[in-house]
Amino acid sequence: MSDTKLLNISSSPHIRGARTTRSLMLDVLIALVPVLAAGIFAYGYRAALIWAISVGSCVLFEFLYTKIMKLPNTLGDFSAMVTGAILAINLPATIPLWMPVLGAAFAIIIVKMLFGGLGKNFMNPALAARVFLLISFAGKMTAYPTTVRMISTFTETVSEATPLAAIKAGESINWLTMLTEMHAGCIGEASVIAILIGAAYLLIRGTINARIPIAYILSTVLFIALFSLMTGNAANINFNYLMAQAMGGGLLLGAFFMATDYVTNPSTRLGQLIFAVILGILTALIRMLSSGTEGVSYAIIIGNMLSPLIDRLLVPSYFGKKSRSVNEPDKKAKEGQK
Repeated sequence: MSDTKLLNISSSPHIRGARTTRSLMLDVLIALVPVLAAGIFAYGYRAALIWAISVGSCVLFEFLYTKIMKLPNTLGDFSAMVTGAILAINLPATIPLWMPVLGAAFAIIIVKMLFGGLGKNFMNPALAARVFLLISFAGKMTAYPTTVRMISTFTETVSEATPLAAIKAGESINWLTMLTEMHAGCIGEASVIAILIGAAYLLIRGTINARIPIAYILSTVLFIALFSLMTGNAANINFNYLMAQAMGGGLLLGAFFMATDYVTNPSTRLGQLIFAVILGILTALIRMLSSGTEGVSYAIIIGNMLSPLIDRLLVPSYFGKKSRSVNEPDKKAKEGQK
């Protein structure tokens, strides 16, 4: 009888790590500090204000939803703060202050909580909110400032084309300048070095692995080169052009901070590689064959929706059995039906 006390009957997973959801989310928030700091340095206090409003709104909407629906309070896992922070760095510093509030409501209520909360959302909530705002208010969401000056009407902005917009217009962009200097874009796109510092922190901490980001970036560059050949723009295929494509348009930000979301990417290693290549193809298609210049947000949310299908097609074999197709019924189940 004493041996039976050693048995611990529980549902899977039976092997658990020491990391908690709270610690993982805290790592993401820490990694975003240099990204936010660079955004504030580039665009002034308004970037910090948008960040505070976005994070505060996400926390408030999740708190209100759990209260109204009489659900357990989930604010302690910091996931609402991460959603707000990622949404903020994907917004221009010039947008009206009500837009982060609307985006936060869409991210938390529509995409996250109505589908069951953390772990059940079918796409990245922050990116879904960004795309929602981009479709609804395209003009405001694409007004990227170079300077923000304090005046009586709150701000005055001077707009400038992003590096990718300049490339699409036929201008030449120096990739080394993009690496070392601030450039126009969303708050989180201001500094490539700041993004890489945050990414390095996540990799060192083991919060993410490099599989998806590296495969995503490389496949994007590869397919941009391929589509350049197919469309008769072979002159574009040079080191400077491809490096500028890799560092522009939020590709690094999306690859390290959004495509690596645990909930919305496939669970197997092969599936993650396929997922990353799909993101690369979609990003390259949007950049090269459409009027858009960015493509990262659309690519990731489309990839998120394909993740369940990728997982279904790559069902791993369980211990002691040969792998089988998901469409192949179990032999015992067939016999049972007879």
